[in-house]
Amino acid sequence: MRNVIIIEDEKDISELVQLHLEDMNCHVKSFFNGRLGFEYALKNEFDLMILDINLPEMNGIDICRSLRAERVNSPILMLTARSEEIDKVLGLETGADDYLTKPFSIRELVARVKAILRRVDIDTKHEENVEEEILEYKELRIDKRKRKVTLANKRIELTPKEFDLLYLLATNPGVTYDRKDLLNLVWSYDYEGYEHTVNSHINRLRAKIEKDPNKPDYVLTTWGVGYRFSDN
Repeated sequence: MRNVIIIEDEKDISELVQLHLEDMNCHVKSFFNGRLGFEYALKNEFDLMILDINLPEMNGIDICRSLRAERVNSPILMLTARSEEIDKVLGLETGADDYLTKPFSIRELVARVKAILRRVDIDTKHEENVEEEILEYKELRIDKRKRKVTLANKRIELTPKEFDLLYLLATNPGVTYDRKDLLNLVWSYDYEGYEHTVNSHINRLRAKIEKDPNKPDYVLTTWGVGYRFSDN
């Protein structure tokens, strides 16, 4: 049985979503208050969070950012209003795995939830079947199973998406990915028009792992195309 947290202050939406998730054999805990939901999520393991942006006491963006800062890596599906374009970008950049725009159909919600949980199952099985996946290049060391990155033996704290970006590039050194490819591969959906999200993640990643972000040793730019990991 999956454990799902819903943090949504519109009671009708919350109850409808909960009903359909329970039909999918999920155990659901619902909160109408952002801070209460956040505090519960910090203390309890969950397989998925469905998180609204506009919440009393603590908004969805702050909840997502704070959970990732606490290294809670469970997937988050963020709900946004149609007019809140900037919130979609912020949600993705603070660590949300997907977003859904209100009003949405229950069929679409269920499809997104199934897709997210299917990816979690694939990742879990992959990690169970691989004894060790460690990549090393110069002073950089990436441990896939522990999702741990060290630079000169010092741990570097990355958000889930920063880690996924780095790992994808590092496992394919010299291969250039354009921004749309990276959106599809790392965020798993086609976020057309959000290529700048990739740029901001790359910039933050370089700030953490490069001695000089303006002259990177690891994550390189293929001008006019996209990004690649050094193969020299």
